[in-house]
This record gives sequence, C-alpha cells and structure tokens, in this order.
Amino acid sequence: MAKSLIRWDPTREMISLRDAMDRLLGESFIRPWPRLGTFFGGEALAVDMYETKDDIVVEAAVPGVKPEEIDVQVSGNVLTLKGERKEEKKEEKASYIYQERSFGSFSRAVTLPTEVDVDKAKAEFEHGVLTLTLPKSETVKPKTIKITAK
Repeated sequence: MAKSLIRWDPTREMISLRDAMDRLLGESFIRPWPRLGTFFGGEALAVDMYETKDDIVVEAAVPGVKPEEIDVQVSGNVLTLKGERKEEKKEEKASYIYQERSFGSFSRAVTLPTEVDVDKAKAEFEHGVLTLTLPKSETVKPKTIKITAK
C-alpha cells in the first residue's frame, strides 16, 4: 500500500472555514432564525418598555386578543404576560393564497429595571396594544436630604 504525503497548506483550511461561514450566513438570510423570546404566532411578542420619573411603562402588541383573555402578573421584578389567540372559523371552500396569521397561547416574561408598586398599577387596552403603567416603589425613588448648618 503506497502512502503519499500531502504538503500542509494553511490557506486551504482557511478557504474551507470561509465556505462554512458563507453557508452559515447564507442560510440565516434564507431561513432567518426567529427572534429570541417566547413566541406568539411564530414571532416574539413585541414589547416596548420605557421609564419616566415615577413609572415604568410597558406596551405590548397583542392584536386579535380580547383584554379579558390576557393574564398580567408581577412577581418580584419579573413581569409576565400570558394569553391565547383563538383561531377563527376557516372558510372551507376558500383556496388560501397566504395564511400567515397564527393562533395559540403566548407567554412573555420581561425583567423590570426596578421594583414597582403593583397595587397602584394601571392597565389599558386600545387598538390591540396593552399599556401597563407600573409606578415605581417608594423605596427606590430618590430622596432629598436637607443639610442643616450648625
């Protein structure tokens, strides 16, 4: 049995690494990975959160869901939104061209940046957007200390 020696060429290995990276990146654009988080109809439940002087405000897009079907819980500094988007009756005689809306349960947990006073929280629902106004806890609000001269 004859053995042959092949001279090691580092560029040959670099080219194969580059090809692998091209395949990896090319597939991610063809079949994009879903966003991280819990899924709602194949997409992550979209949530915006911002902070004012006194409140943490959270806005969540929950189209097609009735307000009474959404469960909102705060445990420690974690806000959890749960619910279910129920499937509408399908038209059996129709021939669908697109069917991108999906149905099923969803859940999303987000970490709040500070403690909130849940007893004073407000929740409003308008045009498929849930807006939560969570007042900051009095213990985390900045306090002014007066200085007296002696």
